[in-house]
Amino acid sequence: MATATHMTTDSEFRVPRAAAVAYALRMDETPEDSALMLRYRDGDVVAFEVLYQRHNDALYRYLLRLCHHRDTAEDIFQDVWGKIIKSRQNYRPTAKFSTFLYRVAHNCFIDHIRRNKRHSHTVDVEPDSRPDPGDQPEALAERSMARRRLDTALRELPEEQRDVFLLHEEAGLNLDQIASVTGANRETAKSRLRYAVNKLRVAIDEPAETS
Repeated sequence: MATATHMTTDSEFRVPRAAAVAYALRMDETPEDSALMLRYRDGDVVAFEVLYQRHNDALYRYLLRLCHHRDTAEDIFQDVWGKIIKSRQNYRPTAKFSTFLYRVAHNCFIDHIRRNKRHSHTVDVEPDSRPDPGDQPEALAERSMARRRLDTALRELPEEQRDVFLLHEEAGLNLDQIASVTGANRETAKSRLRYAVNKLRVAIDEPAETS
């Protein structure tokens, strides 16, 4: 699986020594994301590093599966974190940080499409393609075929359905949060998710939901 660990930041955002940080985190602390963002807003760069490590993998997978192109995903990934950094002084915990993060990511993706009208779905990477060393060849072949069917079905979904599915599966957002991120109402988000799940289930030969 591709992992985005190459966040580009200037010297202002490098991790300082803990003794130099006003709100330095202890090893036994597990603060909520919003609390970390508030600490970062107040100057605690270590808090941002913890926040970044919590979310960078899931965010990158979301973007990679959304646009199916590594270079594009990496560009949008950098753009998202850049906007999070720039918005820190105005951050208010009016919603979960994950909702805020994926709203920024969703908007960055939409902006990319608008800037690149000939947006391509050409696949240059297979997410989650690393095999388990303990798998037998038959199991590996079956898993590879299922993954390819799933990836093909995912690419064929309209962008709205694909986005909602990935916000649910990769970002772990609920329907209310997805509605907030995408600007759609809850019932629209629910309908799009149901459509996506049914089509993807068919792609991997699972019974489709009919209700």
